[in-house]
Amino acid sequence: MTTPAAASTPPQPLTHKRILKIALPIVVSNATVPLLGIVDVGVVGQMGDAAPIGAVGIGAIILTSVFWIFGFLRMGTVGLVGQAEGAGDLAEVSAILTRALIVAGGGGLVLIAAYPIIVFAAFSWEPTTPEVEALARQYLFIRIWTAPFAISVYALTGWLVAQERTGAVFAVQLIMNSINIALNFLFVLGFGWGVEGVALSTAIAEIIGAGVGLWFCRNAFARPAWRDWPRVFDRVRLIKMALLNVDILIRSALLVAMFTSFTFLGAQFGEVTLAANEVLIQFLYLTAHAMDGFAFAAETLIARAFGRGDRGRLRRSAAMTSVWGLGTCVALGVAFWLGGPWLIDLLAKDPEVQAAARSYLPWMVLAPVAGCAAWMLDGVFIGAAQGRDMRNMMIVSAVIYVAAAAVLIPWLGNHGVWAALLVSFAARGVSLGTRYPALERMAGAGS
Repeated sequence: MTTPAAASTPPQPLTHKRILKIALPIVVSNATVPLLGIVDVGVVGQMGDAAPIGAVGIGAIILTSVFWIFGFLRMGTVGLVGQAEGAGDLAEVSAILTRALIVAGGGGLVLIAAYPIIVFAAFSWEPTTPEVEALARQYLFIRIWTAPFAISVYALTGWLVAQERTGAVFAVQLIMNSINIALNFLFVLGFGWGVEGVALSTAIAEIIGAGVGLWFCRNAFARPAWRDWPRVFDRVRLIKMALLNVDILIRSALLVAMFTSFTFLGAQFGEVTLAANEVLIQFLYLTAHAMDGFAFAAETLIARAFGRGDRGRLRRSAAMTSVWGLGTCVALGVAFWLGGPWLIDLLAKDPEVQAAARSYLPWMVLAPVAGCAAWMLDGVFIGAAQGRDMRNMMIVSAVIYVAAAAVLIPWLGNHGVWAALLVSFAARGVSLGTRYPALERMAGAGS
């Protein structure tokens, strides 16, 4: 039921300008992410040895994967905060941030305690040379201490997105990356600290990023509810948050498993095919980064409409953000069709890899359109905090992906690998679409 506060506060007009104001800072922010990886590799590459490059790459992948476990904090926080905001429950808006930060801090401490297990598991799964492993261990030992800060950024980002303050999200990302890059040059090229310098640069940037994020969220702490401990630790609210986050975690784990299996399935066709797939998957990452902005816009607008129990506004929010998402996907598909060969040549210099990538390029032309509904409906269901539907429909699409791979790969080879991935995208979009009417009914019922 809509609260008196929500009823007495008219919602902001729902316009395309408002959608772009939310989306564009995220798109620009995402564009800065690859730059950081390039600088990390570039500065250690100046040492004239391959081992430091490999160590930084392996260390970063390990920690990114481990920290990602807590990525549910961003998605779950958006839905819960946006709904509380839409319902006019400002006390709960502040309390949710406290809960999310407690989870982030506790999770970070658990990771610090589990550091020996993480390292053992990582290098047992992916063995490397003794020199690379030794350097990677140095990198990991420095960065693991900032786990609570790195994970807190997820929670802070989710809270800011729910407030439609994506400009602040961009500022946090820009400040973190700028500090990281500057310290990389100082510590590695200036002081000669090598891999340890790269790790220390990132660690300091993560701590500062969390501090900047807290500063942007300072209005949450202006309300006493942020430390209203009976509310913060309310059993019903904690259970709701836990169930939502577990559902999102399962959904995300299945998605990562599908992409990981995609790599291994392509690898069976040789090094050239594997390299071609790796080149083309960068097109998909580019699409995902571009779509994040409009999915984020859907998350926050849907959350507020759902919190108000406004079915009509929810429908308009879904439709208007999806128009932008579809337009972006079509534009990217056309761009890949026209500029794909040039981009392939830019990313790969081996003529065999270039030729192989060109032969599979049509799948990347189709991929943005095939995945559009899935990406946008993810934003819709995150905003509505319907993690169970996201989990269940991801299970459905994962089963379809496995079945498609089993049928198509023996028949089409690596073309079948790509076809199975695109079929899974379409399956997730269609399956989530079948659940959308129920979501509208829940909003209309004031759930």
